[in-house]
Amino acid sequence: MTTENGHTGANTQETMPTVTQSGPVGSGNGEHPITSILEDNLRYLESVFDRSSDIIFMHWHYGPEMKHKACSIYYSSLIQDDTINYMKITLQDLVTHEVGPGMEIGIEDVRFFFEQHGPSGKKVQLVSDLDAVVSSISSGQMLILFDEWNQALSFKAQSVETRQVNEPVNESVVQGPRESTVENLQKNLGLLRLRLKTPKFKIELMSGGGDTNTTVAFGYLEGKVDTEMLAEFKKRMELIKTVDVLETSYIEQLIEDSSYSPFPQHRYTERTDMAVAGLIIGKIVVLVQGTGGMLICPGLFTEFFQSSEDYYQRTVISTMIRWLRILAFIIALSLPSIYIALSTFHPELIPTVLLLAVLNAREGLPLPAFFEALLMEFFFELMREAGVRLPRTVGSAVSIVGALIIGDAAISAGIASPIMVIVVALTGIASFSIPQYGIAIALRILRFPLMLSAALLGGFGMMICFLFILLHLCKLRSLGQPYMAPLAPFRLVELRDIIMRIPLKRLLRNPQKMHRQ
Repeated sequence: MTTENGHTGANTQETMPTVTQSGPVGSGNGEHPITSILEDNLRYLESVFDRSSDIIFMHWHYGPEMKHKACSIYYSSLIQDDTINYMKITLQDLVTHEVGPGMEIGIEDVRFFFEQHGPSGKKVQLVSDLDAVVSSISSGQMLILFDEWNQALSFKAQSVETRQVNEPVNESVVQGPRESTVENLQKNLGLLRLRLKTPKFKIELMSGGGDTNTTVAFGYLEGKVDTEMLAEFKKRMELIKTVDVLETSYIEQLIEDSSYSPFPQHRYTERTDMAVAGLIIGKIVVLVQGTGGMLICPGLFTEFFQSSEDYYQRTVISTMIRWLRILAFIIALSLPSIYIALSTFHPELIPTVLLLAVLNAREGLPLPAFFEALLMEFFFELMREAGVRLPRTVGSAVSIVGALIIGDAAISAGIASPIMVIVVALTGIASFSIPQYGIAIALRILRFPLMLSAALLGGFGMMICFLFILLHLCKLRSLGQPYMAPLAPFRLVELRDIIMRIPLKRLLRNPQKMHRQ
């Protein structure tokens, strides 16, 4: 067999190893079937891949007097060297099993071998549509087209360069597993399979639409997941077939019940133990190729205060930590508005000694308490956002130093009181104590309307705002599940893992399941 390199675009004589995305062979729509004339097929593909400098058309000949033609097509930026060698080994099966010397192989032997017997390699498939050829090449596969044969061979890449499994960045724990998901879908599914060694764990694959054609997988535990909820989930997932999907958050926004609610309706995790724990109680886990995280559906309000470490500690310790998180949620949501309401409308509720200290601290300040709190909250949010966007090595240092400098400068300039700086700092620290980042974002948004209501109507305005938030939470649903369950509707038996965590030997004996209502 002899080969000669041909290509469109710039010179690409060497194969450039890089990260490749694995995925199923694309299925064509039948509009452009592969013909038996190689030149016609190549003419169509060259028009599709026009001006792509990394596309390779490698022409080669085989058979008696090298009269039979074939062409290998692949992206040099996706296909690695060992895949090309694997292709040669697979074609050698034809020689070994069928006709002996390779020089005697004809197109009839090629057709008979691959259509009737098939190659021994598990990562080789037959493709009969040019649109499927384009999809396969774009997914990082090598395609071989033969003259006088209306099918093509698709070879999947063998080795993939991806980030190794490390400790989770956003969900670190003191005690418990330290493996995190990565950007490779097959690795993530394998990590879940290692923890759920049962055929009841079902995994289904879908492909996103648009130009990305991203592979999306979702898994559930048969017998545990609610069938109506699963049917509703699959119905909503049909939307991904018409849009570009780049990340797991795209799926979250496509299937959520209320797009304008500040509260997250699904949980996001990098920890496989968290995902498996959700599967056991009837949740659905969504994974996307190229994303180092998973989506747990549905997500209920009370679950955002839970951490995987709660189940690795003793009952008393995990229960106290969970109460501390609930207290942190209340502080992060309402502490600035409480200060504004008490100092502006209800000073009689403040003890006399503390009231004198507040009045003494606020003496000579040019701004009312509301504008003072608004200004300090704006500075704090600005520093927090800057700390996130800066490189990790300097982000934390800049945010801490910036908070100290701006707080001290605001007090010295007489535009903020020391008590207000303490209130804003406690509010920020409390928001950091909540395990799920999504619910902390909701608190950052809701804090400002609460401050405004406290500045206008005092405690009465705060109560009105709290009632609106409570009504919204009770009305909100996630995949048909009441968002406030098991508090509203009230389910006493499920409170054993909400307000407190009962001993693990009782909790594991009868794990709670999802209830549709």
